[in-house]
Amino acid sequence: MKEQLQKLLNLADVKINGDRPWDIQINNKDFYKRVLSGGSLALGESCMDGWWDCEQLDEFFNKILSTNLEKEIMTPKMILKVIQAKLFNLQTRVRTKKAVAYHYDKGNELYKAMLDKRMTYTCGYWKGAKNLDEAQEQKLDMVCKKARLKKGMKVIDIGCGWGPFMKYAAEKYKVKSIGITISREQAKLAEELCKGLPVEIKLMDYRDVDGDFDAAVSICMIEQIGHKNFREYFKKVYDLLPEGGIFLLQTIGSPVSSIRGDPFIEKYIFPDSLIPSLKQLTKAAEGLFIVEDIHNFGINYDKTLMAWHENFNKNWDKIKHNYDKRFFRMWNYYLLCCAGSFRARNNQLWQIVLTKGRLKEGYERPK
Repeated sequence: MKEQLQKLLNLADVKINGDRPWDIQINNKDFYKRVLSGGSLALGESCMDGWWDCEQLDEFFNKILSTNLEKEIMTPKMILKVIQAKLFNLQTRVRTKKAVAYHYDKGNELYKAMLDKRMTYTCGYWKGAKNLDEAQEQKLDMVCKKARLKKGMKVIDIGCGWGPFMKYAAEKYKVKSIGITISREQAKLAEELCKGLPVEIKLMDYRDVDGDFDAAVSICMIEQIGHKNFREYFKKVYDLLPEGGIFLLQTIGSPVSSIRGDPFIEKYIFPDSLIPSLKQLTKAAEGLFIVEDIHNFGINYDKTLMAWHENFNKNWDKIKHNYDKRFFRMWNYYLLCCAGSFRARNNQLWQIVLTKGRLKEGYERPK
């Protein structure tokens, strides 16, 4: 089985027990059977269990994903998951609430240790930025400019996280915001961070949002929606906006359409998540919105994830009393496999500007 796996890894220039930083070091002889029978989920779980190590895990994944090697191992369980997603809506209100709580309620201290000072858990924009804080502020400012925010406007932030966009928009652009999340831990800290500003946090599902807004923003939340709910999601945002209103959607993007996410990410990081393709998004928005602008800056997510990885490891001693060694290995695996995926251009990051109705003057991306 070692020879069989090595034959596959040769396609990605990865050696078993090799001497390069991206080569894998095997600590358990049962590793080969486990991975060949269990695919990407078994690869992640065996790493969590300490069955193998890699000095530069991010580059290992860059090489693996650049050659689409993960598609060479498709297990019956993976096929069953795809069939299940095709038949059933896995992102019901109850399941979505549990899924979001699973990830975001792991403890605010974890995210404080990992993220920038504004608690921005999405891709930064690094052009000209010297550090993570600057990269995230540049991204937030870009969102405000693209959404054409002006003083006194009322904005809805769908999937607001800990409120970094709303806080920035209130401070720099003098707008009022309502943010929604279904994570109690996020809502609690967001209220604290946005205290004294014209920001309201609501603990609710996006399907229950009501009201009238001048603009809408959703930054990397749609990945939790599920392919069966994309159309309902766009209809909801459409109903919240006036004619000519702008919807700024930021999302991780896939170059191909699928209906299930990566098995490891689904089980341990973001349950029931799905990275959408442009085809899926534009089909769901058809007849509702006009797509004015698509900006792909996914290469920036590699650098963002590596900064999070550095912060997580640097601050691990401050938070490790809340977690165990297996969690430590799992979280590092998650951050580095995602960094490798963006480096390989296997995943993209899109900011999409959509308008309700027709802007007679057209739309030009801000400089």
